Amino acid sequence: MERLASTAKTVHGATRGTGAGAARSVAIIGGGWAGLAAAVDATEAGHQVTLFEAARSLGGRARSLPLTLPDGTTTPLDNGQHILIGAYRQTLGLMSKVGVDPRTVLRGEPLDLRDLDGRGLRLPAWPSPLDAAWGIARAQGWSWGDKRALIAATLGWQRAGFRCASSATVADLCRRMPAPVVQGLIEPLCISALNTPPERASGQVFLRVLRDSLFGEGWGRWGASWLLLPTAPLGELLPEPAGRWLRSRGAVLRLGHRVALLAETASGWQVDGDAFDAVILACPSWDAIRLLQDNAVAAPAWLLQAHGIRHESIATVYATSLRRLPRPMVALPSGPGEPAQFVFDRGQLGGPTGLLAFVASASEGERDLLERQVMAQADALGWVEAQALQTVVERRATFACTPGLDRPGPQVAERLWACGDWVAGPYPATLEGAVMSGRHAAAALGRVRV
Repeated sequence: MERLASTAKTVHGATRGTGAGAARSVAIIGGGWAGLAAAVDATEAGHQVTLFEAARSLGGRARSLPLTLPDGTTTPLDNGQHILIGAYRQTLGLMSKVGVDPRTVLRGEPLDLRDLDGRGLRLPAWPSPLDAAWGIARAQGWSWGDKRALIAATLGWQRAGFRCASSATVADLCRRMPAPVVQGLIEPLCISALNTPPERASGQVFLRVLRDSLFGEGWGRWGASWLLLPTAPLGELLPEPAGRWLRSRGAVLRLGHRVALLAETASGWQVDGDAFDAVILACPSWDAIRLLQDNAVAAPAWLLQAHGIRHESIATVYATSLRRLPRPMVALPSGPGEPAQFVFDRGQLGGPTGLLAFVASASEGERDLLERQVMAQADALGWVEAQALQTVVERRATFACTPGLDRPGPQVAERLWACGDWVAGPYPATLEGAVMSGRHAAAALGRVRV
């Protein structure tokens, strides 16, 4: 860790001293889950934090928005169906730190990827890896040959330390796997976790997700592979409580402030004219590129890697229906013209009765076309009375998690760091990846333990 200038200087109430342990004034640009994680850790370590967020609310790409129901009332829903799992220990720990009991805002259930007819994988509430072994053995719609092939592949991946060639795709890993297993498990798991189709998705990242979810440590009574489905708007899971926690401890939150000027000085950085010891870019990759290029910040190698990030979209079609799902989340058969891979019964997750959310990850096409395709898909599955209410398309919801992707690291320049689910790390674009990245950026300031 580089040393600060030895001459003490007061900036925004923080005294600059020497060494990595000195308190610093820190600007965090971006109020998504990565920025909030960095802000909480930095504030707890005694740094003076100012957080800039272009939107008027915190949460970034995992945020709440209002939905108008047929009776004219509105209800807060999310810009997408974000799912956590029990292995997200850092995210769940951060929620607890800012005063949120995860058990009150998340519905925890053992992994269940079954379709409407009950076919597919469902794990029991047993310790790992016994839950996976039993779930595979009892899976409906698979022959014993299918199950043996999946168990053999899983054991092979385990013997290899859940590692593969960096150039391998998920499809490469599963070329000898029976079609029912690929269609009923690998494809939905890959698309939901990596938001990238198996033929383009990184095999190595997929194996890391499998390792941590099937053989990792969970949180509390929740196993690592358990699905944690939000029963409250995303804003109540972390963004709003984190904002209150930060304000109560002296952090400054500048909402509705889109940063334009980022300039290096002899003793630190300026953000829109205000001086700071250090800066953390917690914004999306394209916004970080804008700030660096518009202000001629010297980081050519980092910018080259950032420019290599490509994005995938996620579409969520909210619809009304008289049909209640057998479970809060059901896997759907998808393919050409049938883009939705999952449907959620929001009425079973704290929302209005009869509200469904159809999710199409790695979606393509315009919003109106996607909506028509999803509703036709629903009609073919028996939801003949379903009516679309609103379709939300996040064009750059996640980065494309492809083989050999060279993601930029956290160090951008001296006393300038970046964090986000797209910064180099072990996970795809997940809430856990964002929180982990934010915490590591804060740790680079000094006085923070991760």
